[in-house]
Amino acid sequence: MSVLELCEEMNAKLSSMQKVLGVPSEEKREVVMFTSESVNEGHPDKLADQVSDSIVDACFAQDPDSHVACETCTGTNFVMVFGEITTNAKVDYEAVVRETIKGIGFDAPEKGLDYKTCEVLNRIHAQSVEIGQAVKKSKTVKPEEIGAGDQGHMFGYATDETPELMPLTHSLATGLGYQLTVVRKNGTLPLLRPDGKTQVTVEYEKKGGFLTPLRVHTIVISTQHDPAYSQEQLKKDLMEYVIKPLIPSHLLDDKTIYHINPSGKFTIGGPEGDGGLTGRKIIIDTYGGWGAHGGGAFSGKDPTKVDRSAAYYCRWIAKSIVAAGLAKRCIVQVSYAIGVPEPLSVFVDTYGTGTKSDAAILEIVKSNFDLRAGMLVRELDMLKPKYKKTAAYGHFGNCARPSDPDFTWEIPKKLVY
Repeated sequence: MSVLELCEEMNAKLSSMQKVLGVPSEEKREVVMFTSESVNEGHPDKLADQVSDSIVDACFAQDPDSHVACETCTGTNFVMVFGEITTNAKVDYEAVVRETIKGIGFDAPEKGLDYKTCEVLNRIHAQSVEIGQAVKKSKTVKPEEIGAGDQGHMFGYATDETPELMPLTHSLATGLGYQLTVVRKNGTLPLLRPDGKTQVTVEYEKKGGFLTPLRVHTIVISTQHDPAYSQEQLKKDLMEYVIKPLIPSHLLDDKTIYHINPSGKFTIGGPEGDGGLTGRKIIIDTYGGWGAHGGGAFSGKDPTKVDRSAAYYCRWIAKSIVAAGLAKRCIVQVSYAIGVPEPLSVFVDTYGTGTKSDAAILEIVKSNFDLRAGMLVRELDMLKPKYKKTAAYGHFGNCARPSDPDFTWEIPKKLVY
């Protein structure tokens, strides 16, 4: 073997060792930009998500064995709920809908909807208790024998960019939306209205699979407001009470671009401005475009639907891997067949940032997590009324919302390996 061939072989082995150890190799440094968006709780699609999850909660508050598949649509002066529910709970669906609308802040027609006067349509098909039991086959079935409620593939993602181990772009976008709601509801900026959208672009240094946030490139906020609010004052107030308290100052500079209500006046919002439907904001609900998504929405579904429960569980796995220092970034995928308890496949990818090989980390996952459909629901304590609060500003962590023990999938598991 020539000296040149020997050097090439040694370099290849060194590169392989660096990848396994999580050490960035001398790969080309790139500066890239990535953008994530979010919408406020008054956005029509988010209103629909919150109504659907409020109904899930109302059922679980009385009957933890409820099976819920509730959809919501909304438009000018109406909200309609529909779908199939099997439960022993006695729920006043109209009251739940109106209370949810009220909590969001739609309490006058000029805001886009009035919880007191809007039409509420109930097209929920309430199955009999006997049919519900047949769907589950038997109440005597052990949790480990319960099959998945449907087929599908679900993903979880985590990254060490933020303390909550979420992508920075998404955490900031959802955090800005959350902060907009806080200052609207606590009286700091009372002329704001419920509807709104946010968007954040971040510049990253990229070396292979390693990502390092450098700066915030652009912030976009479009918020509904009272007609008395001048655009000039609105921009000043949002900078002072929304952007500055939330965006870390070291990420802002004199080149950061701000687009605040770039279309101008935004007084018509909520269902008066656009129709809304459950499940149309699945990227906002998850990772803001990072990682991957299996396509199934979360809101309105009880946790027997693996679209929801397994996606939460995959987030728990990915976050536990990153929290344990096994990787800087991680994506996890599982898949199921309807009626089959065990997953069909489990996949782990650390984007080359792992301190062990992906195959070794996969074995750690298999030895620390029970991915059977009935077991993951119980391990994360999902049979409780805790879903409405997931339905706005992300089902996972963001930089503004306080930590909540009900988000059990956000508490990393201590891994044994």
